[in-house]
Amino acid sequence: MQKIIELFNKYKEVIMYLIFGVLTTVVSLVSYYLLTLTILNPQNGLQLLVANIISWILSVAFAYFTNRKYVFESKSTNYINEITSFVGGRIATLLMDVLIMFVFVTVLHFNDKLFKLISQAVVIVANYIISKLFVFKKVV
Repeated sequence: MQKIIELFNKYKEVIMYLIFGVLTTVVSLVSYYLLTLTILNPQNGLQLLVANIISWILSVAFAYFTNRKYVFESKSTNYINEITSFVGGRIATLLMDVLIMFVFVTVLHFNDKLFKLISQAVVIVANYIISKLFVFKKVV
């Protein structure tokens, strides 16, 4: 049991990021699927974009608060800089997400649900790197 605790403590940040990354992905996917299965048509490029952006806004809000508190345990009082850099990083990965969805769904006509999952996997990795190196970096 002690070994498990030591391993958890050693990799706590990554473990917590994975947990909250999955939950953030759930927020993104559920909101995207609800929108595209009810009121928006994913075969229409503009409606696909709208569904993607709404799901992005909801997931970024969830991710900021959980990443700040539980993953990186930020103590920064400079909320404006932190939120600005967090949202800036997420905008960069949103553009990656939109590009992936546009190419594979709108241009190549692959399944939007499958490529939303693939896109989210790429985005999770990119978001961790950006958050770790630029947003919640520990000042020594």
